[in-house]
Amino acid sequence: MKNPSSQKQTPAKGSLTSKQYSYSEIIEFLDARWDTALKDSSLLTIKKLDKALASPSQKSNTILINGTNGKSLTAHFTARLLKEEGVSVGTFFTPHILTYNERFSWNGETISNKQFTDIANEVITTATTLGLNPHALDVLTMMALLYFSQQKVDVALLEVSDMSGTHPLMICKPKITAITRVTDFEETEKGAALAEKAIQKSLEVVTKNTHVVSADQSKMNLLLMQKYAEQKGGLWAMPIRKLAPLPYPYEQLHGRSAALAERIAQLYVNHFLLENTVIVSNSLLVKPKGQRGRPTLEAKRKAELNPRRTIEQFWKDTTSSMPGRFQLLDKEKPTILLDNADSLDSFENLLLGIRLLHYHRPLKGLTLILGNNNAQLNIPEFLKQLRYFFKKTSGTVITCPTSSIPGHATTTSWDPEKVSNDVKSMKIKAKSARNFKEAFEMAQKSVDERYGLVVIAGSATLITQYWRYKGMKKL
Repeated sequence: MKNPSSQKQTPAKGSLTSKQYSYSEIIEFLDARWDTALKDSSLLTIKKLDKALASPSQKSNTILINGTNGKSLTAHFTARLLKEEGVSVGTFFTPHILTYNERFSWNGETISNKQFTDIANEVITTATTLGLNPHALDVLTMMALLYFSQQKVDVALLEVSDMSGTHPLMICKPKITAITRVTDFEETEKGAALAEKAIQKSLEVVTKNTHVVSADQSKMNLLLMQKYAEQKGGLWAMPIRKLAPLPYPYEQLHGRSAALAERIAQLYVNHFLLENTVIVSNSLLVKPKGQRGRPTLEAKRKAELNPRRTIEQFWKDTTSSMPGRFQLLDKEKPTILLDNADSLDSFENLLLGIRLLHYHRPLKGLTLILGNNNAQLNIPEFLKQLRYFFKKTSGTVITCPTSSIPGHATTTSWDPEKVSNDVKSMKIKAKSARNFKEAFEMAQKSVDERYGLVVIAGSATLITQYWRYKGMKKL
């Protein structure tokens, strides 16, 4: 491979050449290739890349995680559980907050700039040779599959960013397919039809003996999932009913995602993992075989000296620490809560989280900075959620626009002034800001420095704007 620094000529952003790119040039290349016109719904682009690179999509056991929300958290918890079992785990997240590197994790470690650059060059060179014009998501997906294949991971957890059935990851043949939730479809005949189509498309990747599991709470959705999974020859697993016992206040917020993660990990360990990979005596997920008769005194002493760790203890020691997904920065003054909630279901969860935090530690001042670019968000229903929340909790809402950031949702930001007026009409204190900086500085002044809370939510893009405001270049 040529030294990237020796290349003096820089091509136009987004263009394909046979040169070796530097890390910064690859970032520019990816940033320029999110144009929807480059999307390949036929999946021919990713299939050709996969074939030319010796089919990395088939070289690792894969688990696909789909749904309308809770995917990143489910992948995160699943990776942690499998790592506890001694499994080598690769995880592909979406979207990133500050750097593309965040999307690639191996055993909890983010990919290095050098590895990122080497793998990106391999994929881009292949695309050039084949005369392909890939979308950024094609490149990133192929990079993830290639990276995990090269690291010889036992299993790759892959987050599917949409339920269209046209995501590049749909070329995989997963051992397990998980659907977190299917929400935000209107409760109408048309909405039900759209939800069914999304479920069907998401399960087209299922093949014979693929295990399918979900944490959805809708009986209708679950029946549809079972129907389409079994039509494809998949094995329908009992859906999630009980929350995982996370510490307060996370049980109510993330308990369902954690419970789904536990089920995914159990399915993988019990059905696909070689026996010699797991030390069964220390496994959280595999029950040891029962012994006949009473244990010997020596066995009792060993059990007392080396008590078996339980799954309950694991969850007791586990919290959500994913920057931008749900992160409480309690060392900041005032305390900052970051959440990329952008749908009705996730907003409801966010407001519950704020209330639980308030019960745990009474707040002296609460301000919500909200920005959204989800074109599917039902604004009237969202306003009802806010009205109900502020009946029992005092605070202020500041609406602001979201910036256009490559790799994030490409739909237009909501109109902060209009939304602010709508919020005021619900008799809630509200203001609009011209940009995030103005909104954040207003929020800081509106709450107590020591006991106040500023919530930044509504879009992953808004979380990115916060970290950039703080001068952070990587998480």
